[in-house]
Amino acid sequence: MKKATIIIIVIVAAAAIAFLSFRSKKEDAADLALREEINGFFYDAEKNPVRVPGSGFWESYAYPIHAKITATVFWVGEEADENNGFIHNSASAWDSDWVGSFGGTDDPEDREGLLPDAFTPDENSFYFALPYNDFDDEGRRKVEVFELAEWAEGARVPENESVLKNRWIRIVKNEKTAFAQWEDVGPFEEDDAGYVFGSASPRNTEGKKAGLDVSPAVRDYLGLEGVDIVDWQFVEEKDVPDGPWKKIITGPRG
Repeated sequence: MKKATIIIIVIVAAAAIAFLSFRSKKEDAADLALREEINGFFYDAEKNPVRVPGSGFWESYAYPIHAKITATVFWVGEEADENNGFIHNSASAWDSDWVGSFGGTDDPEDREGLLPDAFTPDENSFYFALPYNDFDDEGRRKVEVFELAEWAEGARVPENESVLKNRWIRIVKNEKTAFAQWEDVGPFEEDDAGYVFGSASPRNTEGKKAGLDVSPAVRDYLGLEGVDIVDWQFVEEKDVPDGPWKKIITGPRG
């Protein structure tokens, strides 16, 4: 190989390495800025206020308020044990690779503010589970969901796409409000339509008899215990105020 050719190869390789290094630093800076923006709502709430409509707005809202509901904490990547009915959370009801989609395990202890310490998620860290699945055990859509979920009435949705996944609720504890997206089914039950879409009490009799599972970010933002009492209500996305839950929003896959 001629000396000139070798020199050209070296120059091109050096330029490629420099470009990749620059891009990596730029991505790292953007990631750090995003984390700081999200955690600013947690560490410095006075400088980053969340403007939530008053109680009158929600009391006259289209969806009912589910009051005094027991909430427990769960997370992406949670291992199966007796506390969760031996159901692992590496997959969700609607995502066979939930850990992969999220970007890793949402460790409930190793945290930096409202985020896992080890990485910045690819999906919203404010998520929850309610005990109704719009697909049956054979993977067929339950036709009644279009009557149960008001937002689904008349909607044209691909057969393999959930009409519930990614929907928003507000969660209230001691007059503080968080907003989160629906990403899994539980706790324990998966067909409790009377509670989820109606006014009945949760049917679950297992464990703490919880009617709602919330993520570590929701727990920390609201200051919840591992088992706590909250109010919750379905919310249209247009009515979700800016806050840490709006910086990374989970959307449709594909």
